[in-house]
Parts: sequence; C-alpha cells; structure tokens
Amino acid sequence: MQLIINGEAQTIAATTLLQLLTALDYEGDWLATAVNGELVHREDREEHMLNDNDRIEILTPMQGG
Repeated sequence: MQLIINGEAQTIAATTLLQLLTALDYEGDWLATAVNGELVHREDREEHMLNDNDRIEILTPMQGG
C-alpha cells in the first residue's frame, strides 16, 4: 500500500494503523497518530483501516531542555 508517512511516500504492507506502527518499529504509549489530519486514539489503532495515499503523521516526544 502506498502511504505518505510524516511527509515521505512509502510502500508498506499494512492494512491497519497498528500494523503500520508495528512494521515501522514504533512502540509505546507516548505516540500521537493522525490519518489525513484526524487524530486516531491509541485504543482505535487496531481497527483503523488504512487506504492507498493516506497521509499519516506519527509524533513522538522529544527529551531535552
């Protein structure tokens, strides 16, 4: 499936948002995810189906100060 992940086009074999995060080795409760500009809550990632050319934003917290 062709997806745009954080502004970069990628081809990934994933049909749900959770499968995508697993394939990209994203783990943890501190992720924020959005598909086509709409926030997807952690508990909904397993059921959220992806479509070709979806725009996915994955945000992780940064440490520092």
